[in-house]
Amino acid sequence: MVKDQADIGIFGGTGIYDSGLLQDSKEVTIETPYGRTSDTITIGEFRGKKIAFMPRHGKKHSIPPHLINYRANIWSFKELGITRIIAPSAVGSLKDEIKPGHFALPTQFIDFTKSRKTSFSEEGKVIHISVADPFCPELQKIVSDVAKEQEITMHKDCTYACIEGPRFSTKAESRFYKSTGANIIGMTLVPECQLAREAQMCYVSISTVTDYDVWAEKPVTAKEVMDTLSENVKITKKLLTELIDKIPKARSCSCEKALAEAEF
Repeated sequence: MVKDQADIGIFGGTGIYDSGLLQDSKEVTIETPYGRTSDTITIGEFRGKKIAFMPRHGKKHSIPPHLINYRANIWSFKELGITRIIAPSAVGSLKDEIKPGHFALPTQFIDFTKSRKTSFSEEGKVIHISVADPFCPELQKIVSDVAKEQEITMHKDCTYACIEGPRFSTKAESRFYKSTGANIIGMTLVPECQLAREAQMCYVSISTVTDYDVWAEKPVTAKEVMDTLSENVKITKKLLTELIDKIPKARSCSCEKALAEAEF
């Protein structure tokens, strides 16, 4: 373990490059066996809890989703002693009722990525991790409760289709992803969530819906995504402040025992 420690880690998604929440903060660099992390990690206090923040794409949004070093990022949070991860992200909608500006809470994912390092399992150590339920139920309930209190439109029990990126889908691809039963589509959830499970860390994804994917016959642009995101950043930060406050010190889930029956 490194000298600096934290309780909760936040991966800032597109549009959130600084949590803006932390007091007495400092930046640290963590060396990992998997190379460089997306950026330095900001560690500070918020309402008596030690929080670590890392922008997933780097502070200048310079790292595309398929080149993010997910293993280094998760490993660095583990090294800091973090047990829970909150992961805001931007997604497109695959359902009429899930509208731009709404939020979604994924409970399942379908992996359409192609070239990513998806596991800490390497030669000499085989890990067959269970991701039947990929996200921490305790954190999901807290997110859901806070969203209800703040009157945020949060679509629960969503399936997230994760694609390679960095390009957006063709219309044919988008119609296919919609046909799978997925509700939302994005580029960063996998392998981030499953690496967190291998590291026996609690993980929850909070997805802000920026657009309808092109099945809706409306081409997606980066400008459209950023315009919606900028409107939702304040809502996301307000949700984060209350969410962090409500997370209990002790874990009541089984995430910390994920490797108990996963290794040979």
